[in-house]
Amino acid sequence: MDKIRYFDHAATTGVREEVLKEMLPYFGIEYGNPSSIYSIGRKNRKKVEEARQRVANAIGAKPKEIYFTGCGSESDNLAIKGVAYANREKGNHIITSKIEHPAVLNTCKALEKEGFEVTYLEVDENGFISLENLEKQIKDTTILISIMTANNEIGTIEPIEEIGRIARNHNIYFHTDSVQAIGNMKIHVEEMKIDLLSMSGHKFYAPKGVGALYVKENVNFQKIQAGGHQERNKRAGTENVPGIIGLGKAIELIYEEFDDYNHQLKELRDYYISEIEKRIPYVKLNGDRVKRLPGNSNISFQFIEGEELLMSLDREGICASTGSACTSGSLDPSHVLLAIGLPQEFAQGALRVSFGRENTKEDVDFLIDSLERIIKELRSKR
Repeated sequence: MDKIRYFDHAATTGVREEVLKEMLPYFGIEYGNPSSIYSIGRKNRKKVEEARQRVANAIGAKPKEIYFTGCGSESDNLAIKGVAYANREKGNHIITSKIEHPAVLNTCKALEKEGFEVTYLEVDENGFISLENLEKQIKDTTILISIMTANNEIGTIEPIEEIGRIARNHNIYFHTDSVQAIGNMKIHVEEMKIDLLSMSGHKFYAPKGVGALYVKENVNFQKIQAGGHQERNKRAGTENVPGIIGLGKAIELIYEEFDDYNHQLKELRDYYISEIEKRIPYVKLNGDRVKRLPGNSNISFQFIEGEELLMSLDREGICASTGSACTSGSLDPSHVLLAIGLPQEFAQGALRVSFGRENTKEDVDFLIDSLERIIKELRSKR
């Protein structure tokens, strides 16, 4: 193994040097609590607000509509539970899809135990919800629609603007989990009629442990964590100043470089998919071929066990995934792949490869050559 080749950017990304440089003073020298009224606290408050402005600029929002959290999962919880609890007198019905991230699905399941009704929309073979079916499922008691912008496993990009229009026409709040989409798609919350949007810093070269939630002005939601009055009394807890600064810097950089960055990812993705389909038999691309994230590839290899494939790749110094990092402890086939109707024999042999800034064509060639050899070896043992 001469070096590690990392192809799991959908799971996490490394912190960029420019981001780390901006964060470093706030781990030690600039240690003031931003809620304090003295000078070193006020100085850090100013940096937090600069980061808030950067996030708002990136998605077409106002700074006062941005709330900092600990991660994407917390943002999802705050959005869904916050709206559900605050609007319970208006109704108790929530609509989501069967391929959402566990942070959304498990939040909805928890709310069902509290008396809320949840409709889980079916998706087609490429992972798209039906807009017609969505509109049919709306009731007088529907208070929230939560559909992810792009799927974390198969990369399919949902028709977010159309969903937002349907929600707005029915006076229903619309939340979207954009954890995978930030940096890989241009998002304008006003134009797309998004009321709430979740993001997580470590998906776009900021550190782990910091996220953000956009909530459109005048959306009725309440905090779900008791404590102090931070984040305009919506998210209690001392602010993670270095993380927030890192998130703000990273989102600014990723959108400054958006065109070149995403062109690079798409070129690598398309080359990888094309070569795999040419060189390895009995494979299936999962998700839509066109309307997918630029750096995402999810391919099923028939007659292969995904965990065995990952272990073989790891011995070659290759990092990839069988699906969501949040379900890596489960031996069950992916709920996303089963929802799109993939037979279990294909679902168990799925490999998600997600490209990032440091990947080169030479790295991808190494990956393709390794896969061709390893899969031939694994199949010969069956």
